[in-house]
Amino acid sequence: MEPWQLTAAAAAAKLQDGSLTAEALTRSCLERCAEREPITKALVFLDAELAIRNARRVDKAYAKGVLHGLPLGVKDMIDTADMPTTHNSPLYAGLQQGRDAACVGVARGEGAVVFGKTDTVEFAAAGRRALTRNPHDVTRTPGGSSSGSAAAVAEGMVPIAFGTQTGGSTIRPASFCGVYAMKPTHGVVNSEGAKRYSHTLDTIGWYGRSPADLHLVARAFRLFGTEAPVAKSVGGLRIGLCRGPHWNIAAPESQEAVLTAAKRLEAAGAVVEDMVLPDAFDEISRAHHIVLHGEGRGAFLQEFLAAPGLLHQDFHDRALNKEGITPRDMVWAYDHAAACRRLFDAVFPGYDAVLTPAAAGEAPVGRQDTGNPIFNSMWTLLHVPCIGIPCITGPNGVPVGVQIIGPRMGDAALLDVAAAVAPVVDAA
Repeated sequence: MEPWQLTAAAAAAKLQDGSLTAEALTRSCLERCAEREPITKALVFLDAELAIRNARRVDKAYAKGVLHGLPLGVKDMIDTADMPTTHNSPLYAGLQQGRDAACVGVARGEGAVVFGKTDTVEFAAAGRRALTRNPHDVTRTPGGSSSGSAAAVAEGMVPIAFGTQTGGSTIRPASFCGVYAMKPTHGVVNSEGAKRYSHTLDTIGWYGRSPADLHLVARAFRLFGTEAPVAKSVGGLRIGLCRGPHWNIAAPESQEAVLTAAKRLEAAGAVVEDMVLPDAFDEISRAHHIVLHGEGRGAFLQEFLAAPGLLHQDFHDRALNKEGITPRDMVWAYDHAAACRRLFDAVFPGYDAVLTPAAAGEAPVGRQDTGNPIFNSMWTLLHVPCIGIPCITGPNGVPVGVQIIGPRMGDAALLDVAAAVAPVVDAA
C-alpha cells in the first residue's frame, strides 16, 4: 500500500509513532496528484516545493499535534497565508491575504501540512462552477460548492480537506464522490477568514475516508466531548428514519440508499423507527431560502459596487434583491427556524441519530448542475451536526450516500454513532 492510500486515521498512527514522515506522505500525495489531477481537476493551486517545505517544517516540530503530518486540502474561498485565495472569481485572481483563516490556523497549529487549494463554485455560492470532475465518472459533477475538496479526498490526493456548507455544499458532494463528510453544529468552528455568504448558515466542514478521519479533525477543533470517544455497538442503537418533507423529490436511488441503510442497521441489531417531523417542517426549506438570499444581499454588495462588470449575474441578482425579500419575510424565517430547532432537539434523546437522504440522487451529468441541496438545506438552517456516509452504487455506477443527523451540540455523540454504523451502512 502506498502512503496516499492510507486513511487519515491510519496515516496519523504511523506519523505519531514515527514509521511514516510528513514529507514521505506528502510526496506520495504529490505523486497521486500527478497521476489524477489532469483528469479530475480538483486543485486550483498546488506548489509541490511549498507543500514539501510545509511537510519538512512539520517533521521538525518538537510536539506532534492531532493532525501531525496529514496533507490538507483547503477550499479556495478559505484564506491561506502562503497560497492564493481566488474564490473562483475573476475579481480575486491571484489574491493572497497573507494570513490563515481561523480553521486553517487551527489545522496548521495541530500539525497539518497545508497542501493546496481545492476548486469551488464561485464564492462557494453561485456563478461560475468548478472545473472539477467526479472521480467515478468524469462526465458528472462532483457536487458543489466544495467540489474539489470532495473529489481530492475521493482520489487520494489528500487524506482530509475542508469544505463549507451554506445549503448542501459539504454533505452532497460527499454522497456524489463516495467519501465521508461532517458538517458540525453551526458556530462550533470559527469561520473567520472564509468568504461570508450567510452568517446564519455558513459552516466549516471537512472530508475524510472513514469516520475516524472525521473524528481527528473534530478533535483538532476541540468539539465538545471529542476528547473521550465512546465505543458504541450497532445493537441497541435507536435510529429515526426521516423521509422528511421532500421525500417525493428523492430519486429512486436516493430512496433506495436510505431504505437499504435502514435494513442493514436492523439486521445488525439496531432499532429503526419511522420518524415523522411536525407540520412546521413543511415550511423549513422556504425559511432557508429566505435567509440565504436575504443575507446574501449584503454578502456580495461590496463586489457588486466595486467591480460589477466582473461579477456573475447571479450575484447581481442577490445584491439587487431579485427575490423581493422583505424585512417581514426575514423576521418570519428567523422565528420559524428557531421554533423548528426546538422541535427537532426534542426528538432527542429518544434517538441516537436520525437517518435521512444525503442528496436527491446520483451526481448529475455535466458541471453546471451541481445537484439539488433540498435534502441538506433544512439541516443547515437547523444548525445540527450532519455526517455523510457512503452507502450504495446508483443505476449509473456512481455513489449514493446517506446522512445521519444529531441534535445541536451533539457532534461527539454523532461521531460515536458514525463509527458504529459506518461498517454496516457502507458495506460495499
